[in-house]
Amino acid sequence: MSSENEATDAGAGDAPPEQLALIRESVRRAKAPRAKPRTWRGAALAKELPVARVLVDKGVLHLDRYFDYAVPEELDADAQPGVRVRVRFGAGRHRVREGRREGGGLVDGFLVERLAESDYSGPLAALAQVVSPERVLDGELLGLARAVADRYAGSLADVLQLAVPPRSARAEKRTSPDPLPPPPVPEPGPWARYEQGEAFVAALASGGAPRAVWNALPGPQWAGELALAVTATLASGRGALVVLPDGRAVARADAALTALLGEGRHAVLTADAGPEKRYAQWLAVRRGAVRAVIGTRAAMFAPVRDLGLVALWDDGDDSHSEPHAPQPHAREVLLLRAAQDRCAFLLGGWGCTVEAAQLVETGWARPLVAAREQVRVAAPLVRTVGDQDLARDEAARAARLPTLAWQAVRDGLRRGPVLVQVPRRGYVPRMACASCRTPARCRHCAGPLEGQESGSALRCGWCGREEGAWHCPECGAFRLRAQVVGARRTAEELGRAFPAVPVRTSGREHVLDTVSEAPALVVSTPGAEPVAEGGYAAALLLDGWAMLGRPDLRAGEDALRRWLAAAALVRPQGAGGTVVAVAEPTLRPVQALVRWDPVGHALRELAERAELGFPPVSRMASVAGPAEAVADFLRAVGLPGEAEVLGPVPLPVTAVGRPRRVGAPPPGEHWERALIRVPPGRGAALAGALKAAQAARMARGSDTAVWVRIDPPDIG
Repeated sequence: MSSENEATDAGAGDAPPEQLALIRESVRRAKAPRAKPRTWRGAALAKELPVARVLVDKGVLHLDRYFDYAVPEELDADAQPGVRVRVRFGAGRHRVREGRREGGGLVDGFLVERLAESDYSGPLAALAQVVSPERVLDGELLGLARAVADRYAGSLADVLQLAVPPRSARAEKRTSPDPLPPPPVPEPGPWARYEQGEAFVAALASGGAPRAVWNALPGPQWAGELALAVTATLASGRGALVVLPDGRAVARADAALTALLGEGRHAVLTADAGPEKRYAQWLAVRRGAVRAVIGTRAAMFAPVRDLGLVALWDDGDDSHSEPHAPQPHAREVLLLRAAQDRCAFLLGGWGCTVEAAQLVETGWARPLVAAREQVRVAAPLVRTVGDQDLARDEAARAARLPTLAWQAVRDGLRRGPVLVQVPRRGYVPRMACASCRTPARCRHCAGPLEGQESGSALRCGWCGREEGAWHCPECGAFRLRAQVVGARRTAEELGRAFPAVPVRTSGREHVLDTVSEAPALVVSTPGAEPVAEGGYAAALLLDGWAMLGRPDLRAGEDALRRWLAAAALVRPQGAGGTVVAVAEPTLRPVQALVRWDPVGHALRELAERAELGFPPVSRMASVAGPAEAVADFLRAVGLPGEAEVLGPVPLPVTAVGRPRRVGAPPPGEHWERALIRVPPGRGAALAGALKAAQAARMARGSDTAVWVRIDPPDIG
């Protein structure tokens, strides 16, 4: 005992008995150990099933397995399969006291199962804490997460981060409502417009599991048709899950379901709801209080009980592709769920992707389409303006709006609003030579030169330098023209052409949900088109060549999908609805738009990709990183014998200060990318080989980044 302690005791001896008791009690409280986190040294273990198998939330491939921990008797009741736990991870075998491993950092995890004994022969560390007794992970969700991780060469922990939302203690304390009885079987309603629509709804209501690719008719009724499919599934006593691309689509489906079923029948899972509300909705689904779920991308993992239907709207939208590892696509996750739960599957949209066409071609799903008579009744009149028309059009050479488009706008404004779709947002993102159309580039960094709203000198979109004396390096001309005109510049030009008409814009900065039926010009970027009450009187699809000319395998498919989405908001031809597309009419996507035949376009694309060995006929993966790292990875990976390596080739350098796309090189770094493809049926072997090679790199502690992605969206 130190002299300081002796002095303290001496002073305490002169104190009255009551004060001495208070001093001793305060010392006893100060020396009490913290309750959490505990090592449970010397604590008795659970009498039954004393071993807990835990998935630790590390997210690295070489640790993608379960770890065993001892279950203290005090945690026995709460440590049930599916709960969140905290464990100490990283302690060495030499750090053992009283038969218990100690040390390491505290990490989160999920308790997967309880065992009588462990396969590990050494001493086990103890569970540090049961975070919550709420069982958020069951065998069905765990099996789905494992299947997704294996398909995309990722880790189970990464998938569960996407599947299970963060915990909210206040949400867990709330009691979920009692489940409502099944609703009555609905009438087919608008599904009667499709050739097999009534049979599809009847199969859902009778407990069947039909699988269909649905080519929706133009118009606003798609949300009501989805709501009818969900209602028919609920009527059979099963659950339903619908995944939509964005919050606006979710709001429309939510309104349709509420109108059909009333409040309390379905849950809405979106990021906009906030962590607590979203977790409360998720818990209601997990507890079985709600049997129907609609939501955005993250809802694809919703733990719906007795799942009877999974549905996806507009699978070609980029929003369905998860940007976080292992970057699964909602369509593929729902396909896995349909196979795992043996439930119905519905893939719908105004367009048709090549993947959807393949599902029909292989016989896995049936087409759900309307007869041509119904399509002609519901679709607007589509007219085109090509290069030859523009060359003969004096107004088109002097201004941006061809005569046919100007007349369509003028006539449409007499009856209601007119939609103008522009491929780019902003003012004038790109400029080009007026004579030879050579893109205007910065002399310092070769970046694109942009026009400014103030009409001042051009400015580089990469380095920000102004250019006041540009001339074309190819032909020597000094005049510029807009290569791709943005939404704000288009709104400005249309405002001058129609001064008495209000002009509204909808884009990334401000997205409109709806507009009134009053005459107005609505300028929108693709995907941000608001819904007009009663439909648009006309629509202009400008700069079609900019969408079709992208160096991407999906350029034609994506352009057609975006055009159809805009044209579907226009009134039918019988009500005077007209769409004018400024694009070469001989191109395949433009012809498919005029005929309103997205299925035929997708089938022809699928046939061409089959000849070339491109996805989805083959399975493909990309490996990107610095040149030496990619070369080392390709030498080390044990690819299947049928695998074919394409490349590597350099990737475009991300400019400093520009936004970085997912999977793109860090700003200023030079990366290369190799594509690896295998024939059908060998996708699992390819994913397994890539995952093993990446896990080996991480185990060696390699500090050079190599990005591996299955099914890359931008093949080029």
